Amino acid sequence: MVPVVRLHGAIGMGGPLRQNVTMAGVAAALEKAFAMPGAKEVALIVNSPGGSPVQSHLIHQRIRALSREKEIGVAAFVEDVAASGGYMIACAADEIVADPSSIVGSIGVVSSGFGFDRAIERLGIDRRLYASGRNKAILDPFQPEKAEDVERLKELQREVHDHFIALVKERRGAALSDHPDMFTGAFWSGAAALDLGLVDRLGDLRTTMRERWGEKVELKPVTPKASLLKRLSGRGEGVGVGLAEEALAALEARALWGRFGL
Repeated sequence: MVPVVRLHGAIGMGGPLRQNVTMAGVAAALEKAFAMPGAKEVALIVNSPGGSPVQSHLIHQRIRALSREKEIGVAAFVEDVAASGGYMIACAADEIVADPSSIVGSIGVVSSGFGFDRAIERLGIDRRLYASGRNKAILDPFQPEKAEDVERLKELQREVHDHFIALVKERRGAALSDHPDMFTGAFWSGAAALDLGLVDRLGDLRTTMRERWGEKVELKPVTPKASLLKRLSGRGEGVGVGLAEEALAALEARALWGRFGL
């Protein structure tokens, strides 16, 4: 028997109306999977364009800790994409398996936003912002961008990127190639990722598990807790809070998927 945990969606961009991946959302499923009596190993199905580096790392660390504690191996199976934080989670596995057409990589850090300072000026709107710290309001989207604020953000990004690179090198080891674009945020097909050492083999969950454990292996899905939307729908209750915020966050998640043509 092999427990299977599916990790699908943008990471750390949670809300009651959207499917997402967070430590709080997947912790119980991971604990249950690793605690199943007779489990030969735990399989992760990863399909994520990335998102929060913190949530990605927390999930990665929890998977590694449970694997050591229970002395059970882990295999990750990439579906459409395991990019950025999605790839960080996949790196928690002892083996990464991808489809030839999967998208893998994007080892980098990105931040995005909008600048509204000229828009509110045209509309005759005054921005009134009061802060007690000199750096408390840096990168405020309603004020002109400052070079020193951008450099501060880039410094933070470099730290996070360096941590990501070190994690990938530690987990992938000698299998990793020295391709010059490896850590530039570039991404590749599953077939190319195999040549680069980002994944270990090409294949799918069912075929791989049957090859490893025999034709009678049982793949047992372990489902994360239901979303708030599903729980409310099941009771016939409506959902009417934070719709504007949900719509904006959904657009951000859509943009993450869109980077990879999905």
